[in-house]
Amino acid sequence: QVQLVESGGGLVQPGGSLRLSCAASGSRFSVNSMSWYRQAPGKGRDVVASIGSSGSTYYTDSVKGRFTISRENAKNRVDLQMNSLKPEDTAVYYCRMDINYQAYWGQGTQVTVSS
Repeated sequence: QVQLVESGGGLVQPGGSLRLSCAASGSRFSVNSMSWYRQAPGKGRDVVASIGSSGSTYYTDSVKGRFTISRENAKNRVDLQMNSLKPEDTAVYYCRMDINYQAYWGQGTQVTVSS
């Protein structure tokens, strides 16, 4: 049974930084891609950033240059460093890991950017 546990959300002022973390626990497994999604109130869940098993990365245009995704394979962990945060970054952030052709999701962590 694979479980993803997220941490690091919270309230931050515009221009501030937060770091989100997500770790997978359960049986021994190899994780393919790791991703972060977000869902703002009244909107769908959209991908923010992803990182493949080789380390290749993808960022949605609105976060390029501000967010950095990284992974630590030995710990089945993915982080999202978020800098220069804007009010429009406010959302619930979810991590996703693709393991053996199945998608697993974290429980979500709230990020609020407000003065």
